[in-house]
Amino acid sequence: MSTHDLTLTEANFDSEVANGVVLVDFWAPRCPPCRRLGPIISKVAAAMHGKAKVAKCNVDECPRLAERYGVRGIPALVFLRDGHETERLQGFQEERLLLEKLNTATQPNSSR
Repeated sequence: MSTHDLTLTEANFDSEVANGVVLVDFWAPRCPPCRRLGPIISKVAAAMHGKAKVAKCNVDECPRLAERYGVRGIPALVFLRDGHETERLQGFQEERLLLEKLNTATQPNSSR
């Protein structure tokens, strides 16, 4: 993990996602696609530093958060704006797509 990665837990989740744009990677270490996605999430976090938060939530350690967000399969990438879900992607995703979606979401007057 890079210094830009944010780990979400049940204790800090609500406060960390309450404001601004946040991409939450619901993942688990036992999941091969999740492990492949990890370095991409770190790169996206570094690229978006100061514009949007990019965070990881281990579903094995935080099953209530996974249940709350209806995560049925991992990796699940949930985009939030001011605490409300705006979009969701399932499975392995390319860095370019994640950056594109986050850059769009952080634009002024963006409804996403």
